[in-house]
Amino acid sequence: MHAMQYELTLPADYDMRIIRRRVASRGHLLDDWPGLGLKAYLTRERGVHGSPVNQYAPFYLWNTVAGMNAFLWGGPFQGIVDDFGRPSVRQWSGLAYEEGGAAGSPGRVAVLRRQQVPDGGQLSDVMAEAARETERIAREGGSVLSAAAVDASRWELIHFSLWENDTPKADGDRYEVLHVSAPGRERPRG
Repeated sequence: MHAMQYELTLPADYDMRIIRRRVASRGHLLDDWPGLGLKAYLTRERGVHGSPVNQYAPFYLWNTVAGMNAFLWGGPFQGIVDDFGRPSVRQWSGLAYEEGGAAGSPGRVAVLRRQQVPDGGQLSDVMAEAARETERIAREGGSVLSAAAVDASRWELIHFSLWENDTPKADGDRYEVLHVSAPGRERPRG
């Protein structure tokens, strides 16, 4: 599993209905994308749930590098580049993935928490703890799924979770989920 995200931080007065219409008209294009585990179409609106920004920030779990590359090099990502410029695309190596008790729900809210991998200690212990945290989040009421991944170039650990309700039991940046494309959701593994 590979995790990926790009963030489009938009002006404070940006009409977020434009992003909603974009997702409504184009979101289905990845519903059957080969190699994609899951794409959550995420937004944050300035002043809502503590967000300091307007942002479109889709999050992906890829089952194959080939699928990810096909998306980035000539696939639908070109539409983002054409309309908004070329954003930096962050990538992480998957550590753990767990379905939650609400796995049948598409998810209404997503939470993404970033943290630095601490210096010192055994890396295997840190990664094992991240996997345990993924399991713990998946067991919480309302959890659709939970995943953890690491960027070893920056030593950044992320926890991503989807929730069926507006009261997620996880800490981090909170996003509204506009759509979920999940052609290979049953296959992502850390």
